[in-house]
Amino acid sequence: MYGYAELEPLIEVAENTVTCPVKDCTHTVARQRGSFKSDPKYLCPDHDIIISPSTFEYVEEESNLLWKDSHDMDLLKRIKLVKRESRMAHDNSEDAVTWNVFRFLEKSDLTAPVLSSLLDTPVESPQTIYWSYCQSERCNWSELNKARIEFGEKISQSSEPDLIVLTDNAIILIEAKLMASNDVPDHDPSNRKEYETGGGCWFSRVFSCDYESIAVAAQKYELMRFWLLGTWLAAQHNLDFYLVSLTRQSKEVDIEERFRDLVVPDPRRHFLRFTWEDIHNSARNLGAPDELKRLMVRYYTNKTIGYDNRRRLCKAFDLSDVVTEI
Repeated sequence: MYGYAELEPLIEVAENTVTCPVKDCTHTVARQRGSFKSDPKYLCPDHDIIISPSTFEYVEEESNLLWKDSHDMDLLKRIKLVKRESRMAHDNSEDAVTWNVFRFLEKSDLTAPVLSSLLDTPVESPQTIYWSYCQSERCNWSELNKARIEFGEKISQSSEPDLIVLTDNAIILIEAKLMASNDVPDHDPSNRKEYETGGGCWFSRVFSCDYESIAVAAQKYELMRFWLLGTWLAAQHNLDFYLVSLTRQSKEVDIEERFRDLVVPDPRRHFLRFTWEDIHNSARNLGAPDELKRLMVRYYTNKTIGYDNRRRLCKAFDLSDVVTEI
């Protein structure tokens, strides 16, 4: 895996060529323009990455993953049977970061203490569901499918939370963002399925304004769906509900306030924002095995998200106030 220590701080971009960003590599490829293309003509054969002026993609997806023993890869293979798309080979893939960070928590038995700290509530017996795949059922989580159908979604084109954590007393949905934002509008509001009528008009019980105001004007179509399905599902099982917007520290700092203005307050329903950096800071102070912890700290310290419009290499996370040595 190439990170800040292995990459050039500035990428060399000419009119028609781009130089491989790995330090001391002089191999050049044709310059990509427009959307990223996984084409061999953009490949650096020395480092097995496909290059653009702003980012790169690994030829082998496993090169971007921390956890890839036989059990990990078997689980990931099964996840991909239900996950609609996978871009884990991209350097700036939020899916890869999600896998690397939350699989670390799971393997280190830190899911419960980290979430307990960040949510400020006890988290007991957590089960992690990646992209709707339930490990105990070995398929799409059946209860989520019931909620999808209740609100008129087709399973093959349905709302897909990045993570669901089931506990003894709560359902926690986590929508992870790395480069993207939560500003996602409904581009076809005429086809709103049964979001307003499903669940006995559940929409009007959990939102304080109408569909267009939330899904179109406020551009919270994605969060709207997760809140709608999640609160309904939690109510069916008499559980508390948490919807977490997981962002980088510098991004969407006001998302809690903006989304809470759209929903009906309820003591058992919670919308929260926490950051990738929060997870790092919490986990590094807890009792993970030193080998795993060192690997995770190095990942956070070294992780990049590509080059900006001035061709400068960008770190993914701001750990300036944290002592990262162990």
